[in-house]
Amino acid sequence: MSVFAQLVEQLADLLQPLFQASATAAAIIVFTALVRLAVHPLSRAAARGQKANARLAPRVAELRKRHGKNPERMKQALVELYAKEKASPLSGCLPSLLQLPAFFLLYHLFSNSSIGGEPNGLLTHTLFAAPLGDHWGDALSNGGVLGGAGLVYLGMFALVSAVAAFNYRRTKRQMAAAPAPEPGVPGMGAMAAMTKVLPLMSFATLITVAVVPLAAALYIVTSTTWAAFERAWLYRDMPAAGALANPL
Repeated sequence: MSVFAQLVEQLADLLQPLFQASATAAAIIVFTALVRLAVHPLSRAAARGQKANARLAPRVAELRKRHGKNPERMKQALVELYAKEKASPLSGCLPSLLQLPAFFLLYHLFSNSSIGGEPNGLLTHTLFAAPLGDHWGDALSNGGVLGGAGLVYLGMFALVSAVAAFNYRRTKRQMAAAPAPEPGVPGMGAMAAMTKVLPLMSFATLITVAVVPLAAALYIVTSTTWAAFERAWLYRDMPAAGALANPL
């Protein structure tokens, strides 16, 4: 943890001439961008995998019809199909999973009052008027919604809402373009229910931003904004692809 804190401080020192008191917040944004760049090759691979999954969807539905009453045979047939086509049903999850350590590092760094037995000075750093270690509840208690810290959160909520609305419209279009689930095929009921809920998942980010420290919220906002535009670009040539991708 202390090594990570030093890295954040050094990056903030490099950015201080440009961003002054908000240099640490800028360092978190740059750090997030570096993480996203690091996993971008995996995102590209995931896009290729999900496009392959979309191409295989009719064959998967056919296998479900044929082996729906024999789970073991169904599982074997799916494994053989994905192996033959070099695809994976979980291809879109890896980039999001690999980002979790970075998020939790930031979360713990700005949730602990001390690091290595010394006071955590990073908690006093700010994004404009909002301390990076505070939560939305702290902003409401110190100046209210329209106070200095409250306005920072309003700006973040507005950005998250805009990105969520962008994801919502795009996911709805993708699902409308995707083939309708065939009735009577095992598992299609759960898939149909998911298609109703999934477009709303991006709005859950608003809750996360409100309850985590501002530094972690800044990571989430930067990452989800990056992911929204990255996914739109990666799947631009296949409207139905990536519909079930993680919004993060």
